[in-house]
Amino acid sequence: MSTTNPKQVARLKRQRRIRKTTKGTTQRPRLCVFRSAKHIYAQVIDDTLGKTLVSASSMETDVRQRDDFENKVAQATHIGQLIGERAQEKGVKQVVFDRNGFLYHGRIKAVSEGARKSGLDF
Repeated sequence: MSTTNPKQVARLKRQRRIRKTTKGTTQRPRLCVFRSAKHIYAQVIDDTLGKTLVSASSMETDVRQRDDFENKVAQATHIGQLIGERAQEKGVKQVVFDRNGFLYHGRIKAVSEGARKSGLDF
C-alpha cells in the first residue's frame, strides 16, 4: 500500500476482504460505489466480462448543474436513482452491492436506498 493514512489502510483492507466473496456475474452484476470528499461515483460491473455496464457520478454535467441538493446525502440518493434507472434500461434487475470498503452509512447507504427506489433488487 502506498499510503500511511491509517483510515485509508483500514478501508483498503476491508475492500480486499469484501472483494474475496463479492463477484459480479452476467445475471447479477456488481454495483460498486466510491466516495471521495466532494463526489460520489457508482458503477454496475460485470466481472466475468470485465466490463462496466452503466455508471453515474456527481461529476456529470446534468448533476452538477442542479442546485436543488440540500446536502451530499441528497445528491448521493439522486445518483443511486440514476444508476438504478440506467441499469433498468440495460436490462439489469438484480445486482450485488459492493460498498468498496466504506462503512454502510451516510452517502453509501443513500446510494443503495436510491437504487432500491428505482427498482434494483439487492
